[in-house]
Amino acid sequence: MSNTNNKKSLPQIHSRKVVAKSGLFKIEQIDLEFSNGETRIFERMAGSGRGAVMVVPFINDDEFLLVREYAAGTHTYELGFPKGLIDPGESAEVAANRELKEEIGFGTKILHPLHSVSMAPAFFDAKMTIFIAEDLYPEVLPGDEPEPLEVVKWSIHNIDALLDKDDFIEARCIAALLLAEKWKRAR
Repeated sequence: MSNTNNKKSLPQIHSRKVVAKSGLFKIEQIDLEFSNGETRIFERMAGSGRGAVMVVPFINDDEFLLVREYAAGTHTYELGFPKGLIDPGESAEVAANRELKEEIGFGTKILHPLHSVSMAPAFFDAKMTIFIAEDLYPEVLPGDEPEPLEVVKWSIHNIDALLDKDDFIEARCIAALLLAEKWKRAR
């Protein structure tokens, strides 16, 4: 049984090299030595280092907006919250408001940071900050989506039905939904 308060020494990185690269991804091979002398070569997908945001935009006390958009990874249309990368020089808050304007046609006057999450940290260096948005106002910015996104209104009181939907499956969106419900209950 280990004591979770003990901090382990990070492995020493002896070398790293890029073994594959595309327009979106870079795969690094890392030669590591652990504190017990064991050595391993790990591969990881290197992130942009800028981070990403996801926003749960409430249009009133009970309802929020979702978007349905094409997901190339699954070759399906998926329902989820507005999200996107943080552009160089942007703060997470500025990126969250920009993504709202691009994806649902609203800006926000109030952003509440909810939680930061990572995706598959054993293999991928990607962090996302989840926000709650309130006090929305109409404003549209052009986005980078190839087609208009479908905007869907949903009630926070009907999340079980949302969780039952076949097209609401992204783990980060599910985490954001459950965190938003917890946040709403605490208010």
